[in-house]
Amino acid sequence: MRLIQILPLVALTALVVPVHAQDRGPQVAEERPVPEAGPEGILGLLPANAVSEHVLQTEEGPLPYTATAGTLELRGQDGKVTAKIFYTAYRAKDRAADRPITFAFNGGPGAASAYLHLGLVGPKILPFEGANSDGSHPVLKDNPQSWLAFTDLVLIDPVGTGWSRGINEEAAGRFYGVQQDAESMAKTIALYVQENGLIAAPKYLLGESYGGFRAAKVAVALKNSQNMIASGIIMVSPLLEGRFIFGADDDPLSAALQLPSLAAAYMERQGRFEPQAMADIERYAISGYLPKLALPPAPGSEADAFFGRIAELTGLSSERVARTRGFVGGVYAKEAGGPGNILSPYDAGHALPDAYPEAAYGQNDDPVLEGFTRAYGSAFASYARSELGFRTQMTYSLLNEDVNRRWEWNGGRGAGTRAIASVSNDLRDLLSVIPSFRLMVAHGYSDILTPYGMSRYVLDHLPPTLSKDRTTLKVYRGGHMFYTRDAERAAMYGDAKVFYQSSPSD
Repeated sequence: MRLIQILPLVALTALVVPVHAQDRGPQVAEERPVPEAGPEGILGLLPANAVSEHVLQTEEGPLPYTATAGTLELRGQDGKVTAKIFYTAYRAKDRAADRPITFAFNGGPGAASAYLHLGLVGPKILPFEGANSDGSHPVLKDNPQSWLAFTDLVLIDPVGTGWSRGINEEAAGRFYGVQQDAESMAKTIALYVQENGLIAAPKYLLGESYGGFRAAKVAVALKNSQNMIASGIIMVSPLLEGRFIFGADDDPLSAALQLPSLAAAYMERQGRFEPQAMADIERYAISGYLPKLALPPAPGSEADAFFGRIAELTGLSSERVARTRGFVGGVYAKEAGGPGNILSPYDAGHALPDAYPEAAYGQNDDPVLEGFTRAYGSAFASYARSELGFRTQMTYSLLNEDVNRRWEWNGGRGAGTRAIASVSNDLRDLLSVIPSFRLMVAHGYSDILTPYGMSRYVLDHLPPTLSKDRTTLKVYRGGHMFYTRDAERAAMYGDAKVFYQSSPSD
């Protein structure tokens, strides 16, 4: 699920397990020896699919479901296996023919799906509270807001993440790029749909961070390469326009679109956040802040008043704001938290001690990305083994930074290629040629890495004939992973449920 900052055709044999009584708890696939690496190399460590039966307690009552933890094979033009894609599927028993199915993935590039899986949509969640507030005592619990209540789920790990691997390093590298990745994910989805007889089911995509960007590209690839039409996309904290995130530090528009998130994070740190206050800040960002940045520097007292206003909104000193001429995004995480503290771009609403307070720029591991969220990886590996019956000695790769370093954005790997990455046209085309297609975008107020203002700008600049009643932006308290807050996860569950149950004409 990550935008890392610099910043499944042959399904394996399934083991079917009979349903046990509800009070017996989940039935797990029986223990079996872990396979030795064979002719397939690293892929030989992946076991057969594990199938188990469970019951989810929902607001409407008990929901029996089948869980499958397994892999799908991707093959090259010569018919040989090039990669195996790990996925976890949750399918309601006695499902209606029109029940939606949602394919979910995280971002990075290089992140596995455990973030969304154990953080937002799956039948189990990993709370970060009490003894586990820092991730050191991970204990899963039932998720009362699992999206399984209104959609089947298939969570997918792209090659190089989770337990998805290429046949070798050279083969894996061929998947590390925007278009290659989109085509492989579209193929994986098509294989699962065909293998499970789900062609008539409404198909949705859910992606977080780069995964939101990926979802738009995959929807286009599904349509053009697999002849399969997506009904909609849900994006969590997405990257939509690379120019806003990877572009020049002194771009006035990017700075203005980020300012509301900087202000929201400051209010969170002070314990005085009010959603109602954001409307005035959003207006000021565009009508007051943006023109000041775009025009030549103002003289004397006018400049002092401008810098003072930005200081009031962000918690930075007026002097520091003046030295940046108001472009404060680059210094905010290092300096806005107060002396000796550091902020995470993923959630700037909380300050933590800076490991390098003497450094002039940020050197600290990210408190969120390299902190408590790492527990998602070990927690998922344990859950897959003990409750889903998927037993392997392969390491579960939650966040593969080598994938990120090797990623091809637009035929290259430099900052310039990231800066021109965009899905605006993809969204326009999908909305245009699929009349029933809908889009929901969700953000946290205190996420200063992919600020909600940037997504609002993209949605606001879609032609009204395409966007009216078909696109929506939801903003919640918290950061990039606002769903780690119970109240915000529950709020998004309610909004997502309405999204799935509505139609463009409602």
